[in-house]
Formats: sequence, structure tokens, C-alpha cells
Amino acid sequence: MSAPLIVLVGPMGVGKSTVGRLLAERLGVGYRDTDDDIVAERGRSIADIFVEEGEPAFRALEKEAVRRALAEHDGVLALGGGAILDADTRALLAGQRVVYLSMDVEEAVRRTGLNVARPLLAVNPRKQWRELMEARRHLYEEVATAVVPTDGRTPDEVTRAALDALELKEA
Repeated sequence: MSAPLIVLVGPMGVGKSTVGRLLAERLGVGYRDTDDDIVAERGRSIADIFVEEGEPAFRALEKEAVRRALAEHDGVLALGGGAILDADTRALLAGQRVVYLSMDVEEAVRRTGLNVARPLLAVNPRKQWRELMEARRHLYEEVATAVVPTDGRTPDEVTRAALDALELKEA
């Protein structure tokens, strides 16, 4: 059984995919995203799954995708923003190198405009983003080995900060 070298967690739009790919490239390992796994398996977007099957069905798919990826992948793994809501998933993350990429609401607005295809932010996105973060921040912090703020930083700067926080050297 393998384990990821790094697991990235954080809210939607924080840059887990971008930073994950950069980390994988710099460490000479593979990159995997559990949201991509779900889309590939179901043949539909995350937003479509949310709308057509509902959040509980999506969370069940997500839980299984995370479990499978943690067991199979030995590179950099990015989890969907809500993956940490599941207690079993949080338990599986214990002992892993987990980086929580954080950002404040103003950074979220700047990056995503909060108007992209985000099913949980459909109405009053700023308020909903704040509420999501109030509900999730402590869970991200609970599973994190390191917290790396992304506000005002380039993807390269965030990548460097994550490597430094974990004391990992580039390949």
C-alpha cells in the first residue's frame, strides 16, 4: 500500500490543482485530483452530479474516491473542498503530510469572482463562502500538517512555501 507524498486540502478556488501540479513537477512525482477521478468515473461534471443526484450522493462518491486515491497514489493528491467534512476521510488523513491552502473571502472573490460553476455558492456567494469557511476551517486545520496562506501569492510562491513548510527538497 502506498501513500501520497503530499495531500492538499482547502476551499474551492484556492489553487489546489495549480499548486498540486507544480508540486508534483518539482518533486518529480505524479499528480492526482479526486474531483477529476469522480468526473472521469461518472462522465459528468461535479456541478451536474450535485444538481442531478444531490449533495449526499456526491459526498458518498467523494468519500470513496478519496479512500481509493489515498491507498493507490504516491505523488501529490488534491482533495475536493468538502472532502474533509467526512469523519472517516479525516481519520484516513491522520499521519499523512497534509497542506491546508488557505485564503480569505476577498482573495476568493478576486480569484473566482464567486460566480463560476460552484453549486454550493449559487445564491449570495460571498455570504455562502463565509459560511462554508466557518463550517470547514477548523476541519482543514484539524487534518493539516502545515497551513500555507495563498492570499496575494503567486502559485510559485505558494508551492515554495508548501515545500518549505514540509521541509521537502525539489527533485
